[in-house]
Amino acid sequence: MHDIIDMDAPVEVRSRETVYRGAIFSVEDMTIALKRRDGGEVDIRRQVLRHAPCVVMLVHDEVRDRYVVEREYRVGSDRFAYGIPAGLMDPGEDPETAALRELAEETGIVPAEPGDVTIEHVGDYYSSEGMADELAHIMVLHLKRFKLVERHLDADEHVDSAWVGWDELLALPVTASNSIIAIQHERIRRILAKQRMNRASDTRR
Repeated sequence: MHDIIDMDAPVEVRSRETVYRGAIFSVEDMTIALKRRDGGEVDIRRQVLRHAPCVVMLVHDEVRDRYVVEREYRVGSDRFAYGIPAGLMDPGEDPETAALRELAEETGIVPAEPGDVTIEHVGDYYSSEGMADELAHIMVLHLKRFKLVERHLDADEHVDSAWVGWDELLALPVTASNSIIAIQHERIRRILAKQRMNRASDTRR
């Protein structure tokens, strides 16, 4: 079944006004014209939360087979929530650079050498495309060797971090969608790796 709107036609922004500007995001009130299939137009009104792009990373210690988890207060869910390292990208910063910077700032974890980290890109996803333009660059960082440096958290940022095993990670009540995407991606990688190992073992018999 088809709607009356021509979804292949470009939309027209009739008006836009920033109705709120805060330290982290702003809110824009917009009137948008959608093209009808019969040639007419339909005006809709939307509010969009303007937010800098972010990076979300599941960090894996390959040698000990453990993962970094964090816990901090999240106002959206009104609780001290479990999750994985994440943060905002600076203007002009690429996702990989932002991921390594945020990891160092939040946890103090830094690859011992540039070649000691493999960055697996999971994908770029909108956190809530019906109301926000925040684009999350989600990845898994596999560390061979790392060192610890001093953390540099923002003045109002309070984060606990710890290493946990895979089963411990799965047992945590993680509810942030971007974190779940990264964890499920890693779950698939681990399943495939185990299948390859089993096939190789069967071949040697």
